[in-house]
Amino acid sequence: MGQTLIQCAKEIAEIEVAAAVDAGDDFTSAVGKADAVIDFSHHSIIEPILARCLDGKKTLVIGTTGYTDHQVEAIRHTAAQIPIVFAPNYSVGVNTLFWLTRKATEILGPAFDLEVVEMHHRLKKDAPSGTAKRLAEILAEVRELDYQRDTRHGRQGIVGERTSNEIGVHAIRGGDVVGDHTVIYASQGERVELTHKASSRETFARGALRAALWAHERPAGLYDMQDVLGLK
Repeated sequence: MGQTLIQCAKEIAEIEVAAAVDAGDDFTSAVGKADAVIDFSHHSIIEPILARCLDGKKTLVIGTTGYTDHQVEAIRHTAAQIPIVFAPNYSVGVNTLFWLTRKATEILGPAFDLEVVEMHHRLKKDAPSGTAKRLAEILAEVRELDYQRDTRHGRQGIVGERTSNEIGVHAIRGGDVVGDHTVIYASQGERVELTHKASSRETFARGALRAALWAHERPAGLYDMQDVLGLK
């Protein structure tokens, strides 16, 4: 993602890459050269990233997923003092899928069973993907369910009949798949499926760069791509 961001940034006149940081590089020095930081690294290092951006009053765009509840709370706390865009996916298409999922769930109502299926490349470490988790959260919000209680991650054995409140979430891994996500609404006699398939990481990079431009010099706060795209 880092190399993709650098290449895509060359296409945007308003953006200049001040520094590129990899594992072992001097992050503090790099932050001092920039107006905004775009993070696609690893969830384990979010605390020092937040601290350095807060020290320098820098805009932060977070593209990493897999955070614990404690880490998410740290992000929220820091966003009270600097602008942070925190999204599970920066694709314009995926964020349209988020919007469509909310609307479809409202329209179709409780007669439809809800399932989310995602597939990613074999090297992806977290499951479900941050995007799949967000899709399931949207389903839970509209149906007034509890994400932690009502999601079922895969099924095995004699699990009994599906409950009406159940949100199935299924992660598939293999090959070099950039990211496929499908929301399934299944009822008696009909089925609706909303699907997004990414074929290039450039869609995520361009979205993150767009988010950085949008958030720069905005008031402190926690934003997401729905804010950036004006979908709220």
